[in-house]
Amino acid sequence: MRDAVTNLIKTYDITGRYLDRNAIDSLKSYFDTGTARIAAAGVINANAALIVKKAASQLFEELPELIRAGGNAYTTRRYAACLRDMDYYLRYASYAIVAGDTNVLDERVLQGLRETYNSLGVPIAPTVRGVQIMKDLVKDLLATSGVADTSCVDAPFDHMTREISERDI
Repeated sequence: MRDAVTNLIKTYDITGRYLDRNAIDSLKSYFDTGTARIAAAGVINANAALIVKKAASQLFEELPELIRAGGNAYTTRRYAACLRDMDYYLRYASYAIVAGDTNVLDERVLQGLRETYNSLGVPIAPTVRGVQIMKDLVKDLLATSGVADTSCVDAPFDHMTREISERDI
């Protein structure tokens, strides 16, 4: 797993350049948001089960057909798989928040997702909505904990929803 600093240095190293003003500004931004990113990871860690439970409840309230007979979360096994996947997305989002970089999502979550979901017949829109709900819950919990700028949470969740949505699943 790479972080924002590693990726920045790698980019400059490959091109044989010294760190310029843009690189320094990028590093400054990374370090300036460090406390908020660590706080976000702490909030997620302390509340993961609650976040997943609330997100699932809201998702199934919005889309009750998912838990009705024939729905993709119908039966205990499918419901549990949905919760497992939501927890998986949340955990990897926390890694990406700390790293300040979404590469871990591409490497560990998004690669192969299309094939898996296609083979299982999993509809993508509810997955995207579940990820969005979790983002909102994390931001609310982070704000409640006293973090004024919760924007560090946006990139990983938005990256997942964008990448999943752009794929023909």
